[in-house]
Amino acid sequence: MKVVAISQRVDEIAKRGECRDALDQRLVNFLLVAGYLPVPVPNELYLQTLGQGATHDALHDWLNALSPQAIVLSGGNDIGQYPARDTTEGRLLDHARSHRLPVLGLCRGMQMIAHCFGGQLKPVVGHVRTRHQLSGQIVAEVNSYHGFALADCPEAFEILARSEDGEIEAIRHLSLPWEGWMWHPEREHVFAPHDIHRLRMLFGE
Repeated sequence: MKVVAISQRVDEIAKRGECRDALDQRLVNFLLVAGYLPVPVPNELYLQTLGQGATHDALHDWLNALSPQAIVLSGGNDIGQYPARDTTEGRLLDHARSHRLPVLGLCRGMQMIAHCFGGQLKPVVGHVRTRHQLSGQIVAEVNSYHGFALADCPEAFEILARSEDGEIEAIRHLSLPWEGWMWHPEREHVFAPHDIHRLRMLFGE
């Protein structure tokens, strides 16, 4: 099975004074059903304090040890809300670009891909806890759980799908094997065959 590094959201547990990395179990199941072995990426690896003010880039060591064959940027959290996650995902994209690894960005993950290429976000209404019919190169009905949308398509990408109200719902890089989907395939009651097929095509199956 191909190893897929998957980013995690950050959840604050105030009563315990903890910030926890978290991953929806359904996303793990989605990747397993598609035939991949998901490995969650901790958000604090990029800068590990060793003592006396010294730091070590443990994320570099982690990536070299794991040697993932693809990367998924998961949903949850807004960009800028948790800098450690933003930095981790930025570093994952740098690694994917230098090794030409496939990348799938889901919801916030798609926003992060666009952000790293200079894309802008805008608030959007009517896209939380609803469903959309997509048009374009991807024709399907999908779920929607996001309060921000891409203001435009970043350079070096093309638009794969839009919602009925014209918002960008999927993008693809013109030369790298990278895609972004604004929906959550893991939140479907039954995983959609078209999502699994597209993931396998993206990851080179």
